[in-house]
Amino acid sequence: MVLPADAHIGQVSLTVSNLDRSLQFYRDVLGFEEVAPGRLAPAGGRVLIELHERKDAIAKPRRSSGLFHFAILVPSRAALGRSLRRLAEKRWPMSGAADHLVSEALYLDDPDGLGIEIYRDRPRDTWRVANGELAMATDPLDLQAIHDEPGADTPWSGLEAGTIIGHVHLHVPHIDTAEGFYCGRIGFEPVVRRYPGALFVSAGGYHHHLGLNTWVGVGAPPPPDNAVGLRSFTIESKSVPPQNVDDEATRVTVLLIKT
Repeated sequence: MVLPADAHIGQVSLTVSNLDRSLQFYRDVLGFEEVAPGRLAPAGGRVLIELHERKDAIAKPRRSSGLFHFAILVPSRAALGRSLRRLAEKRWPMSGAADHLVSEALYLDDPDGLGIEIYRDRPRDTWRVANGELAMATDPLDLQAIHDEPGADTPWSGLEAGTIIGHVHLHVPHIDTAEGFYCGRIGFEPVVRRYPGALFVSAGGYHHHLGLNTWVGVGAPPPPDNAVGLRSFTIESKSVPPQNVDDEATRVTVLLIKT
């Protein structure tokens, strides 16, 4: 099975320890709107995040498989600049920032320590191929240029309607078995292999819809059932056959949805 070229990540479902606290963060800091209980969307857009509170939730153990981060893709560099300014205004700490050649990204954690990336893509016709693979890097990001991008000073009104979930990045116990599952069974195709301990896969030649890494240790166990983290994510396409598949190695459910 190979996923059709229009396949993409639709939404993510997260377990959190305190719903009110998380809603305040996702609304007031990131700029989502709560369109139904625990369901978050950009203004005028579709639901991208579902939050599920678990009262006995514990922090995800550092050396366990599961979510590394999920990535919010904004439609322009100006939109990324507005998000950067919003984080500064709210004094929410960032854990990093990077120029990936194909994209520019900001990194932070939510109140439960769940990793989030906010990024914008460079135009696809500027992406380069090197040694048979898409050229990606983790270079320093010019934060001042992002801050000063024309249009970034537009008064904050939340995330734009064109915002989507761009990709999901997972800690996995083994790259080869993860590739067998996400490529062999789900239908993604490898895009970048040259990062040590990581594999990036996608549909339709995108730079990545999934990142898979063993950076917390080869053979990392799945998190406890009551850990905060990623419950599921959807892969959506006009022609993908609907099905639910569980990745038991990471305790994540993959939902293939025909749109």
